Formats: sequence, structure tokens, C-alpha cells
Amino acid sequence: MQDNEKKPALRFKGFTDPWEQRKLEEYLEVSGQKNFEGIYTKEDVLSVSGDFGIVNQIEFQGRSFAGASVANYGVVETGDIVYTKSPLKSNPYGIIKANKGKNGIVSTLYAVYKPKQSANPEFVQIYFEQDARMNNYMHPLVNKGAKNDMKVSAENALKGQIVFPDIKEQRTISEFFRNLDTLITLHQRKYEKLVNIKKSMLDKMFPKNGASVPEIRFKGFTDPWEQRKLDEAFDFTVPNNTLSRAELNQESGSVRNVHYGDVLIKYGSVLDAQNDELPFITGRSKDDFKGALLQNGDIIIADTAEDETTGKVCEIVNIQDKDVVAGLHTMVCRPKNKTAEGYFGYYMNSSSYHHQLLPLMQGIKVLSLSKTNVQKTTVKYPKDKAEQQKIADCLRRIDTLIALHQRKLEKLVQIRKAFAERCFLQRRKEFVMAFTKEADFEEAVVKLLIERGWKDGVLKNYTEQQLIQNWANILFENNRGIDRLNDYPLTDGEMQQIMEQVTNAKTPMKLNKFINGKSVLIKRDNPDDKLNFGKEVSLKIYDRLEIAAGLSRYQIAEQPKFPTKSKILNDRRGDLMLLINGMPVIHMELKKSGVSIIKACNQIEKYAAEGIFTGLFSLVQIFVAMNPEETVYFANPGPEGQFNPSYYFHWADFYNEPMNDWKDVTTALLSIPMAHMLVGFYTVADGSDGILKVMRSYQYYAASKISDAVSKAKWENDQQRGGYIWHTTGSGKTMTSFKSAQLIASSKDADKVIFLMDRIELGTQSLKEYRNFAEENEEVQATENTDVLVDKLKSTSPSDTLIVTSIQKMSNIKDDAQNKLNPNDIVLINAKRLVFIVDECHRSTFGDMMQTIKHTFPKALFFGFTGTPIQGENQKKMSTTATVFGNELHRYSIADGIRDHNVLGFDPYKVLTFKDSDLRKAVALEKAKAASVGEALADPQKSKVFYKYLNLPMASGKDTLGEEIKGIEDYIPNTQYEGEEHQKAVVEDICENWQTQSRNSKFHAIFATSSIPEAIQYYKRFREAAPWLKVTALFDPNIDNNGKGITKEEGLKEIVEDYNARYGQDFSIPTFAKMKKDIAARLAHKSPYQRIERTPEKQLDLLIVVDQMLTGFDSKWINTLYLDKMLQYENLIQAFSRTNRLFGDDKQFGTIKYYRRPHTMEKNIADAVKEYSGDKPFGLFVDKLDKNVEKLNAIYAEIKDLFVSAGIEEFSQIPADMAERKKFADLFQSFNENLEAAKVQGFEWDKPIVIINEDADEKTELHADFDERTFKVLALRYKELFTPNPDGSENDPDDDVPYAVNSYLTTIDTADIDTDYMNSRFEKYLKIFYQEGAEAEAIHQAETELHKTFATLSQEEQKYANIFLHDIQSGAVVPQPGKTLREYIAEYIAQKQNDQIHKVAEVFGLDEKKLRAFMRANITEANINEFGRFDDLKATVDKAKAKAYFEAIEGTKLIPPKVPVKYDKLLREFIVSGGFDLKMPKES
Repeated sequence: MQDNEKKPALRFKGFTDPWEQRKLEEYLEVSGQKNFEGIYTKEDVLSVSGDFGIVNQIEFQGRSFAGASVANYGVVETGDIVYTKSPLKSNPYGIIKANKGKNGIVSTLYAVYKPKQSANPEFVQIYFEQDARMNNYMHPLVNKGAKNDMKVSAENALKGQIVFPDIKEQRTISEFFRNLDTLITLHQRKYEKLVNIKKSMLDKMFPKNGASVPEIRFKGFTDPWEQRKLDEAFDFTVPNNTLSRAELNQESGSVRNVHYGDVLIKYGSVLDAQNDELPFITGRSKDDFKGALLQNGDIIIADTAEDETTGKVCEIVNIQDKDVVAGLHTMVCRPKNKTAEGYFGYYMNSSSYHHQLLPLMQGIKVLSLSKTNVQKTTVKYPKDKAEQQKIADCLRRIDTLIALHQRKLEKLVQIRKAFAERCFLQRRKEFVMAFTKEADFEEAVVKLLIERGWKDGVLKNYTEQQLIQNWANILFENNRGIDRLNDYPLTDGEMQQIMEQVTNAKTPMKLNKFINGKSVLIKRDNPDDKLNFGKEVSLKIYDRLEIAAGLSRYQIAEQPKFPTKSKILNDRRGDLMLLINGMPVIHMELKKSGVSIIKACNQIEKYAAEGIFTGLFSLVQIFVAMNPEETVYFANPGPEGQFNPSYYFHWADFYNEPMNDWKDVTTALLSIPMAHMLVGFYTVADGSDGILKVMRSYQYYAASKISDAVSKAKWENDQQRGGYIWHTTGSGKTMTSFKSAQLIASSKDADKVIFLMDRIELGTQSLKEYRNFAEENEEVQATENTDVLVDKLKSTSPSDTLIVTSIQKMSNIKDDAQNKLNPNDIVLINAKRLVFIVDECHRSTFGDMMQTIKHTFPKALFFGFTGTPIQGENQKKMSTTATVFGNELHRYSIADGIRDHNVLGFDPYKVLTFKDSDLRKAVALEKAKAASVGEALADPQKSKVFYKYLNLPMASGKDTLGEEIKGIEDYIPNTQYEGEEHQKAVVEDICENWQTQSRNSKFHAIFATSSIPEAIQYYKRFREAAPWLKVTALFDPNIDNNGKGITKEEGLKEIVEDYNARYGQDFSIPTFAKMKKDIAARLAHKSPYQRIERTPEKQLDLLIVVDQMLTGFDSKWINTLYLDKMLQYENLIQAFSRTNRLFGDDKQFGTIKYYRRPHTMEKNIADAVKEYSGDKPFGLFVDKLDKNVEKLNAIYAEIKDLFVSAGIEEFSQIPADMAERKKFADLFQSFNENLEAAKVQGFEWDKPIVIINEDADEKTELHADFDERTFKVLALRYKELFTPNPDGSENDPDDDVPYAVNSYLTTIDTADIDTDYMNSRFEKYLKIFYQEGAEAEAIHQAETELHKTFATLSQEEQKYANIFLHDIQSGAVVPQPGKTLREYIAEYIAQKQNDQIHKVAEVFGLDEKKLRAFMRANITEANINEFGRFDDLKATVDKAKAKAYFEAIEGTKLIPPKVPVKYDKLLREFIVSGGFDLKMPKES
């Protein structure tokens, strides 16, 4: 390293010498000082926090988490350095901190170092604060263990290279950062003071009790305010409902609901119905709520809460066309006269009004208000509505001011981070490109985008209006021609015309068609353009074919300013917008290193919810969320759509390896020309559901490969074989094939593109999908018959370019139309450049019909799409997919799909309906021609044959020489599986496990049989054995397989009649095809059964099939496939894939159960997986129940070790250390995922897991090392991760916490944790404690057992339980018989608090009733003075008593101004902490 490379970018004056590169061990040395002499106790145990440095556990968390002995703990003195090896999200190799506080000790998990004379400890800490620097240093030194722990010794951690200045410069840098930290602390206090001032101002803007005007008033208003009883000013006749959260959803419905919990927490004083998120009511219409629909200006009061926020209100505005009702624990007041928008929302949340509610609140744990009492309250308001509006507007402006100061504080923090980066030397090579500041990352992204084609300017901090003007300027430059703008610029009115078209289009899908429509019409209103004034002119806006050429302009809008719909919300700034021809088509949100990509996605979702992406910004087609380590992209769902993380895609390379580095993704996905094509070609406006879709990387590669092949085709050659696409089922092949065709058509490289389907019904289905994908200027032609097909092929009209037809029609083209088709027609058609795209090309494409088509069109180019190509192992007619279609153009196998979470894995089970030993014996006896084993063994020749077959494998295979050998199942006749014994066993297995497997009939299943007669037999057996099961059967009514036509017709008649009776239909055998469509719609929850899950009686549980529905049918509601038929290769994978569509947390895989020749099927599965996994077999099959339980036990052991190492017994509370918390969060998420899978596989609480080895005919039992109570205790601890911080404050949802929230897990019900065991241990303890002559060891053991049960208690309850036990032991309390421990705790809490409250009220002479109200409420530092309640309490303090108390405690005289400061601090601490024993002066 050269000297000029050893100097940081920023240095303090007087320092010029280069920094020195040395090993860290030259600055620090390992401290071997241990606590063997017991100088330090558990009260001196320290922890290392990423945010707060080295802290005392008790002061930081309220208690010590040390183990039984601390003798082996390392001693940490002031100035020592501590390295914690626990990984954090941003620091996978741990963190390093300096001890700036008192001496203490740390557990053996930490390494302690002494700084040498050449090192300043504060400098060492600041040096390693930057994540990248810390990670770069530790990365080569650390090996991670199996449990993610750090395999590095304290000595080896010092072996890395660092670059330090001399000790003098170290001290200067340390002093600078110490001063900067002090400044940040001061600004934090200033911000908090401003928040309190705002609360005070809010109190003064409304008249206090007894006053007719407020203390602060706007100029020009002097009249007294009106005062009315609430029921005089408001009408209370609008009813609420009592719907719980379970009856609401966020997805769809016709009526929205205002829930009291949202009023208390989520909504502000004004609720904007168009922009704030309102949940839907499931399965109800507005007719169910007559008289209950809300109107603009209605006040919704939350009449119940756990604290004095009871009575919080929101005023609903901007309802427009929405139907909204008030929900559980609310009351609605409707103003009788019109008032200013927002006034009463703010007024009724002020202390001026809210103080009236405090004495009206009833309850202890939960406070509530009655409507009768609320109606008696009074409201005050100015007569003049203008004054009302000024008050509301003023309060909004105050909120904006607070937000500005908050940003200033955030800026200071950013400045500190910038100095932390620039004051230190940056290493040249880093194992990861890390950015500690989002601004730096943004700058780097912008720079790279410019290098990659976005070269036409960076627009910084533009408003929407400025961006509209920018668009107008580009439109002018691109349309100067005489027939367009005639060299006269666009007027504001003309741009307004364009913006109206944008606004009217509204949805991203329609706006995609607007953008790709190339031009827009306006009526000229510029009087200077005399030639075109008053005329319509067409303006070119975008041409997807003008890629990095022509008139295309590529700009970057950096930090664009977003206006919000709601006036009470601050304007926002996005990160980056990418503009093509002035239109913002891609929006990017960026996050710095270590911040989860989910945060960027949430930011986008938040902006959308606030109405950001409207107006000009509604043109955004694609969102990109990016941090340096990960990027996802997704289509804009629009104002009516839902963001779905299942469709947040990662870009990958051609071989489907995901790209993670931001530079790679930016270059591959966002560069020009790719970004231009992404908007123009690789987005799809899907008319079927009205949403915009964006293609995944593998779809892009496939479509572009086909397009490239067509563009390079030499049509004069009879080449025919264009190639095939291998994309697994469920990966979106239909969209890919359509986009391929569209690319070909738009490029004019072919005259006709024909989608060829192998079945008529699939052709109809695909035609519908293609038409939904088509743009407004495109048509996809159907072919009702062969004559129409011929006409379309001959046509020269551009509208006849895309055609959908079946192989049957295409192969019959000569025969069906022979009277019309003459040789000239054939010549005419063959003169065209024809491209055939063949769907599901593994099926009928190997028959005569395909050969006929190829012979008819010898110069056509054929491309195939399949998820299961025919390979050498399963070739048909000595042909493979490659021999028919040519080379594989792109592959996305089922293993790729499972890895990328685009489809689910499988959980297959072989179920034996006959014992292997019985089948072996039967086959061996039959081959030996013996009636019994005795007869076979008595004859040497028969005995030889008997043992030969008895020792055969169950399934066929190959011997050591590679020769095929048969297995036992090859000798078993089909009749063995057609009999009553086998069928009854199959039905019994399905019915016995139905409830667990179907999740109580939430999911549906398909049962595939070997023949139509068997399907009918099974149908009858299910109807007889399980009449509660909703079952039907489906097969081709025209096929008479096995020559049993009469039986089939009778069975079909019964099936149709039963179906009609159950579902109120009127199908018949002639209309059986329509019944099939109805069945398919029921299973897929498609129209008209979109919400069928809400009416279980209309659902279909089990569908019995023979061959149909095993390919091409998609439904995420199918989770199980039962097989009583033999399948191989492509048919097997296709059938399995009916179960693997994504759903949610309660569908983790698709289950397969197979009954016929199960060992042979097991071999078939292995062969198919090998063939179709694309050489990536990992992840296809999920773990079985026994493996899942083993995993659960292993994860549970890790969790247990984590808590034990943190000194926490019985999971009584979460660890204090953030790294340990993160590890617990990760472990518990994995634990729950495996538990969910195990439950589907049959896991039940408190029951052994019986594993049956069918091959060995053995049973073994597995037991979980945990029970339901333990799981729920862990779930309770998991929830606590996302509520209080270690200092008791609430987490800011925008904070970059080191672990990500899984909302599904935080909904686990922990309220019913059984405490019977705890009470029994308590009774045992009391019995021994009061037993005369009881030994101390017995008492101690009973107490230890009792303490272990406290994990089921909340942290507060644990605290009082321990105090209560202490008082029992001291004799201060004598328990009464018959009471549970919980009752004692509740009483003790109440009594303790009562004594403490009374003492404080007595000493300070304050209002005891008000203090008690505080103590009942859930008070934090943030809300203590809500509604001015804390100020009201302080106003009751007897200042003379307070002065006397503090003087007695401190032993000195106080000046009067100091007294309020002291009792303010004491009362805050008393209330927020939940109370404590007041320190009293010593008696003289």
C-alpha cells in the first residue's frame, strides 16, 4: 500500500503522516483476567449491544441473565475492548465495542482485550462501527460453525490487518465523535421538547373547562364559542356492528369496516376513506347494513381500550363511492349541521374535550365508555366555520413542523455516519461492496445507470408539475413537424388533455396499453399554431422498437417530490424514477447495506397506500426494490390492486442462477436497451384480471431465444425444427409463448404465428388467455372450423397474424376443406413465413397428425413448449422432443421453480394395502406351483423356485451387470388391485386422514384411478363409507374402456344426478362437458365460485378421475393427489404438479399418496425426478414426518441452548443481546415452518409419532422434546421481540431492526397457555414451606420447580410473583387456602400499587384519583402527556410539600424553580415504570 493510499479522505488540521498498516494484535492484547475471586457478582454482568455499546444487564434489561456461577466470567475494566461473536444481520461476524462505563464481567461467549499504549479504545470502537469495515476485517479470520456460531479464538481475532494513525490523531478523532454524539443527544431532546410543545399548543387552541374561548385564537375572531351537549350537536342513531377481526379481510369485499383498534392505533384524527387502509367485511353486502353506512364528517369513537386512550376519535372524510360502516366497540356521532373538515376530529382528541371522558370510564384492566354517558358531554366550537377550518389547518401544519425537525435529527445521524466513513481509511478490496449510507448507494446507482444508457439528464428534486413540464418539452422536441405541433410548444391546456387521458386510464394495465399505443391525440388550443388550431393532432409518445435510437430519451429523476392525497400527510420523496420520453415508467426504492429488501418493498407499498402513484406517477409500470446485496422487481398493481410478495421477482442469468449484486442487476435488468424492452415487450396487460404482469428472467430468455431464432431463419430451407422451451409446469408457459409470438409479429420476421394445442378445450382456454394478453391493436384469431382456419392462413390482414387452433383441425386442413383448398391455396399459404408454437409438446406431437402438418407446411418453423420434454429414457416411437423440435433453447426445471419459490415441493407417500411378505409368499408359491410353504419346501425343485422368487426385490431393477431383473410387483396381476380388499383399504386411508390432510376441508384433492369402471366403483365406495365427503367423478363419457359401456353409463348417470342434487345444477350426460367446466371452476375457485371457501357446502372435496385434469389444470386449492394407477416420467411429473401451486403458510408442499404397486411407483418417481430435475434434484421432496420431528427437536435444542447461554431459565424472557434475539427470531421461524409441515403430516400434541417401516414391517416411536405449552411460551417470547425495546420504548416500524417481522407468527394464539401446572407447583411449594421440620433443601427444590413455571407469565407478572414469594418467605404475607397463584399475583399487584400510589399522593399532596387513572393505563414516555393529562396531574401537586420532600432527601435548600423539574422527573419515572417504593427521608 502506497503512502498516499494510507490517508483518509478527511483529516483534522495538523495531521499529515500516513496511517500505518499493522495487525490488530499490535494495538490490543487478550485479557486473561477472570472473576475467580468473586469480586464481581451477577449485578455486575455486562452485555454488548449494537446500538448502546457495553451496558450493565440489570440497568439495561431490569435483571441479570447470568448462569448459576460467574466465577469463570471475564473481567472488563473501563477502557477495555470486548468482541462478541454472536452474528447480527449487518454484522455476520459479530461486533467490537469499548467499555466507556463501570467495571464489570462478561460471559465466556465474549473476548476481552486490553488496549496497548498505541491504541485509544474509543477510536477502536469507532473504527469498527462501519459494518463493511468490521465484516471485511473478520471475514478471513472466522469460520462459521454448524450452529452459525463464530469459530475463532480470542487470539486469532487479532490476526487481521488494520490501518491506524498514531495515538494523538486517534484521540483527536475520538474527541470529535464524542462531541458529535453529545450534539445528537441534545437535538434528540429538542425534538422531544417540540413534541411536548405541540401537545401544549393543542391544549390551548380549545377552550378549557369553564371558558368560552380558547387561550390562543386566530386574529379577527372574537365571538364566543358555541357550547352544546354532544347529543344536541350530533345524532347517535347510526348503528355500529360487532364484527371481530376474524370476519374482516384486506383483499376484497363490498363494504369496508372501521375497527376500534384501528381508531386507537392506526388512524389519526382524520380518516381519509380513499387513502387510508380500511379492511373489507367478509361475505357481506351493503344491504346487510341498512342505516349504518357512514357519511363524510361522521365521528367514530373508540369506546373501549386498555388505557385512557378510550374515547379516541377519528373523523371520516372523502368517502365518495365507498360503503363504510363502524365496527366493534365504536359509536358513531353524525353532526346535525355542517362543520369544517377535520375540526371535530382534532377537537375531540384534545384534552379540552377528552378530560370529560376520564371520570366516565369504567373497568379495571379494560376501560370502556357508555353511549349514554358520552352523550352527556359537551362540545365547544366556533360559530364561524372559517375559524373551525383555520384551527384544523393549523394543527396539520404543526404536525408537518414536527416531521421537519425529525428529519433534521435524522440528518445529524447521517452526518455522523458520513464522518465515520470519511475519517477512516477505506480498504481497496472488499469481500462485499457495502454502503453505510443510503445517499452514497443512491449516488453509485445513478452513476452506473448513466453509464448503462440513462444519459439524457438527472432531474434532482423535481415536483410532479416540473416533471409534467419536462414531459411537455420532450413531446415538443419529438413532434415539431408541421402535421403535429408545427414548431409551437404544448400549452398547459394541451398537457391537461394528455393528463386527463392518463387519469382516465387509471390502472397500470390500461396505462401500459396507453404507453405502448405509440401516440396520443390532443386538440390544439395554442393560438400561435394557426394551421392546426382547433384540430386534433397525433403526438408520438413512445415506440418500443426505437430502442436507444430515434427519438427515445432516457432520464433519471433523483429524489422526486411526491404529493400525498391527504393534506395531513407530509409530501414524500422517492429515491429514483427512470423516465423514458419523459414518462416515469420504473420507480426504484433503495436501502443501504444490511437493511432488508423488505423495507424497500414496504416503502413502495406505503407510498401506494398514501396515493403517491397517481397523476403522472400512475404511469409507473415496474417497481424495483434494491439494496447492495439483493434486488426484487414487480409490476405496479395499481390503486385497486394488492401487493403480493409471491410476485416479487429476483433477476437471474440465462442458467437461472439468481443475481444478487446491485451492479449485476442494474446492468442486466435496468440498462438500456433492456429497461426499454422491459416496458415495451416484457410487461403483459392481462385483461382476465385487469392487472399488469411483468415477466420473470427465465420467461425473457425463452421468448428472446425464440424471437432470435425466427429473425435468423432461412425460410428457403425446409428447416422446420426451431427448438423447444423446457419450462416446468406452473412457471407461466402460456404468457411466455404469447410474448414469443408477439415479439415475432411486431418484428415482422414472420407472417403468421399459429398457437397449436393438442385438445379443443385447451385451445379454447388458451385462446381466452391469449386474448386477455393481447394489446388493443392486436387480435388473436379463433378458428371455429377448418374452413375458417384456411381463410385466416390465406389472409393478408395484419389482424390475422396470431391464430389459435388445435392439432386436429390443422391436420385435417386438406380433408375438411378439400372442395375449397386448391393447389394455388397451398402455394399461397406456403409462400408465407409460418411459425408454429406448440403447447404441451410432450403429448400428441409424436403422432401422425403432427407429421401431416409438417408435410403440409414444409417450410414452416416449429417451436415446442413443455414442462416435461420426452427424453431418451422415455422416448416415443424412437423419437424425443429434440428430434421433433430441435435443440433445447432454454430450461427452467422443476428444481429451479422450487428453489425460487415459484412452485412447491412434493411430499410423496407409498401406502401398502397388502403386506410385502404376503405378496412375496403368494408369488413364490404360484411360481413354484405349490399350494403351501410346506409343499414347496418338501420338493427340492419347487423349493429352489420358491426361494428364488421369495428373495426378489419388490420392484424391478438392474443387477450388477446392468441386466434388467423383474421384481415381485411385476408378477402381481392387475386384478389384485381391482378387488374389494384393496379398494376398501384405499378408501379407508383417504377418509381416516382427510381432516388433517385437507386442513378440515379447506383444500381439495384429486384421486386418479386406472380405469373408468374402477372410478365408478370408487365413487360408490366413497358415497357408502363417507357420505359427508363431497365427492364426484370425471372421465370421458365417449370412451368405453374395458368394454363395460352399460356399467359406465349407469355409473355416469348416478354421478351426474348426485352432483345436480348436491349443488342445485341441471346437467345431463349430453351436457357432461359443461359439468366438467363447472367442476374445474369449483376446484380452482374461479368464476362463478371465486369466494366458494366462504360457503363450504358448495365446495368439492375430492374429484375422482382416470386421465383428465392430470395435466393442464391449475388450482392452488389442490394440495393432495391420490394415485391408484401407474404413472411414469412426463405423466408422473405432470400429475404431481397439480398439487404444487403456491398458496400460503398453511400449504407448504403438495402431498402425493400412491397405492398400486407402490414399490414400482417409488422407482418410477425416482426415475422421473432424475429425468426432469434438470440435474438439480435438491428440494423436490420435503422431509417426512420423522425427519421433521428430528429437525424440530434439533432446532428446539438450539433455542434452549441460546436461552441457557444467556442465563435465562425456562424461556422466562427474551435475551437482552440483539445478536441473540436475532438468532432466536431466525430459529423460531424455522421451528414454526417445520411444525406447520409436521402438522399436515399427522403430528399431534402429546401423542407419540409412530413411524411404520413397510419394507421391514416394523414400527418405531418418536417423541417431540417439547410440548404445546413450551411452544406457546416460545411464541409469547417471539411476540415480545417486536413490541418493547430493551429500554421499554416501542419499536419504530421504520427502524432497521436486525430481524424481520413474520406477521403470520405473531398471530399465534398464546392467551390459553395452561397454568394449571404452575398452580400445582405453587401448592406443593406452600405445603413444604409450611410443613414443620421441612428441610431447607426440599424447600429450595420446590421453589426452583415453581420458578421454572413462571415462563407462562408476562414480564410484569413475573416481577410481582417474585416479590410475592419473597414476602411469603419473610412472613409478611400468609397465603389463604383455595386461591390460585394468578389470583394472588393479581391481588398483590393491586395492593402493592395501591400502597405505592397512596404514598406518592400523600407525600406530594397530588390528586390520588388522577394518579390511579395513570397507573391503570398503558403509559409510555411517548404518550404520557396525551390530551395534556400529565400536565393536569402535575397541576395538583402541593409545591410546598414537594419542596419539603426533596430538601429532606437531598439535605439542602432548593430554589422554587428547581422543584417542578424534580417532581416532573420523579412522577414520570414512577408512572412509566409501573410504580416503585418511594424513597423516604431518614428520621432525625
